[in-house]
Amino acid sequence: MSEIAQEEVQSPCIGVCSMDEASGYCQGCYRTIEEIKGWWNMSHPEQTQLVAALEQRQAQTVSFD
Repeated sequence: MSEIAQEEVQSPCIGVCSMDEASGYCQGCYRTIEEIKGWWNMSHPEQTQLVAALEQRQAQTVSFD
């Protein structure tokens, strides 16, 4: 096999599945319902891009009030 296998992108799900009505994001992984449903159909680059976006989303959403 001449291609180098791409490492699997781990699902961002942490088992805290509760949707925030105000933001539309899961309070555990910060994905939308559509992103959660589509995760296993995404390509490796799409998953990688989403994980990067989730880190930014979390930083913008988290409040220490």
